[in-house]
Amino acid sequence: MGTDIQYDYIIVGAGSAGAALASRLTEDGRTRVLLLEAGRANHFWSRLPVSFGLLIDHPAANWRFKSEPEPGTANRAIPVPRGKLLGGSSAINGLVFVRGQPLDYNSWAQFGNRGWGWDDVLPIFRRMETYEKGDGGDWRGRSGPLRVSEVPDQNPLYEALFAAAVAAGYKRNPDYNGADQEGIVKTQATISHGRRMSTAHCYLAPARKRANLRIVTEAPALRLLLDGAHCTGVAYEQHGQVVEARAGREVVLSAGAVKSPQILELSGIGRPEVLAAHGIAVRHALPAVGENFRDHINARIQWRIKAHGVSYNEMARGVGLVGQVLKYLTTGGGFLSLPSAPLLAFLKTRPELDTPDVQMHLVPYSIKDPKRRKLQTFPSMTVACYQLRPESLGSIHIRSADPHADPAIRFNFLADPIDQRAMVDGFRMMRRIVEAPPMDALRGDEYSPGAAVTSDEQILSWIRQNSETAYHPIGTCRMAPGPNAVVDDQLKVHGIGGLRIADASIMPTMPSGNTNAACIMIGEKAADLLRATA
Repeated sequence: MGTDIQYDYIIVGAGSAGAALASRLTEDGRTRVLLLEAGRANHFWSRLPVSFGLLIDHPAANWRFKSEPEPGTANRAIPVPRGKLLGGSSAINGLVFVRGQPLDYNSWAQFGNRGWGWDDVLPIFRRMETYEKGDGGDWRGRSGPLRVSEVPDQNPLYEALFAAAVAAGYKRNPDYNGADQEGIVKTQATISHGRRMSTAHCYLAPARKRANLRIVTEAPALRLLLDGAHCTGVAYEQHGQVVEARAGREVVLSAGAVKSPQILELSGIGRPEVLAAHGIAVRHALPAVGENFRDHINARIQWRIKAHGVSYNEMARGVGLVGQVLKYLTTGGGFLSLPSAPLLAFLKTRPELDTPDVQMHLVPYSIKDPKRRKLQTFPSMTVACYQLRPESLGSIHIRSADPHADPAIRFNFLADPIDQRAMVDGFRMMRRIVEAPPMDALRGDEYSPGAAVTSDEQILSWIRQNSETAYHPIGTCRMAPGPNAVVDDQLKVHGIGGLRIADASIMPTMPSGNTNAACIMIGEKAADLLRATA
């Protein structure tokens, strides 16, 4: 066992939040930071936007977790991809940039989390981005490290879908990250000139030359070092050896909603019964660790396309794929430059709702093999839908005292009747849009699940048997005052000194949309909190 030199801060996890936090903390040139990443430094394909499909099941870039089989989702072990590189899941995700709604963050504040309301976090969202379309007024940033662009791809299918949505009673929206989220929109993505804007690229690459930042990759954290009720450092593994690193000020867990609760439990912090079941001595009882887990369950409908030259199932196969590669190399555009969906829709399933409660992804191709992202062999398209703010709660807990063993992930999807109703209604809305007259010239038959699935019971059953996660795990180290939470509004772990958490695990509820933007905001906010108390 070796002992590493002392740092001011140790950050465990160089993902979306951890990379932003490390970059901001070391801007002064004096604050010494050790950034530990369990995964590799990079992967050749990561810079390509299309890598969200190429790396979806790649062991070199993806932790490839799986959920526990549960009756509510037909006893399937659902894949749970998580990034295994610098930048974390921002290095392999679908690149869709969604802040969420003011309602989300005002709700966090109403739960007792001071400083997390919309008026508090909007300046951080603005600070972290450079929005490449227009000036965005008071809503958008123009000089941040993260470059965000609107998808430039043009396709007659997109215009037909816009027209179909309007015909079905929904509006177009020029900026869903602006004053109003509602409507059908062109996707804003963490892509610039055809390159993925991961936090490894936008935050860490400029910071790596700083002498006060040390980044260690392939260094999984084994446990936190505790002196009574105070965290003093981290034990991690490097080249088969255990190394203990000490923090003069604080340790920050930024390992994500899957790994952060696991590291706490391996360190003896968590639910006593969970720890006892695996022979781990209780150092600090904190029953909320690993609880309050939420994710988006994602239902997809697929249609054949009867027109030529609009579906990437046709345009990106065979000789067409060669053309798409050449297009990317010469212009930075085409199929290889797309996020997971070039169009989105944020809609209300009921007119009495104040804000949208479902999000749709409209995709100009379909996948035959979801695990490996193989394209369907005939021209087709996909529309996917998930409920923005699910109520069903699951859990993530260790299944072993072995730090290299995957934790047990239990989604408990669709346990709440509110979630069931929203997903069935959203499913019907997807059909309503695609079956509207402006799509008549392009739309072929619905082949999955097919026209025979019509009743609420049939739709819900099909969702249970076929849906996957949208890859947005949150909540397992919930932020709130009191005993039913893990961190307070300063991100300090209840009852443990010298330890904070900054990642998706602290989210009390789900932001309304993809979670990457909110994760980066949390890393930025954590830097503010730490600098204020240094």
